Amino acid sequence: MKPIDKNEIYNNLSDFLKSKGIDLTEGSATQQIQKGCNLLADSINLSQEGFARAKVELDKKLDQMRQVIHEKTAPKSSATTSTAGTPPPKAKTATSKARKTSHRKKAKSGKARSK
Repeated sequence: MKPIDKNEIYNNLSDFLKSKGIDLTEGSATQQIQKGCNLLADSINLSQEGFARAKVELDKKLDQMRQVIHEKTAPKSSATTSTAGTPPPKAKTATSKARKTSHRKKAKSGKARSK
């Protein structure tokens, strides 16, 4: 967000009041309104800067927290696979496929006997 100029709020307020039929003339009341508008602009600008700094710090802490969670929950890899650079072996092997097919054959033969 862009910072607000010192007199921007006062100018917008005086334009708004002119559209409603109220004209701010030079005087002590007008000077106090202008000072109040300047204080409001300063406080808005400072709060914007504070929010920007807080967002940066929050993002840093969130990244640190994500890293810690990742390190704690990441799967442990053995030292041989990390040094060799080869991918881990696949879960299904030829022997597990043979067991599945022999299991299916037994199940089919068992159904045929029960009839």
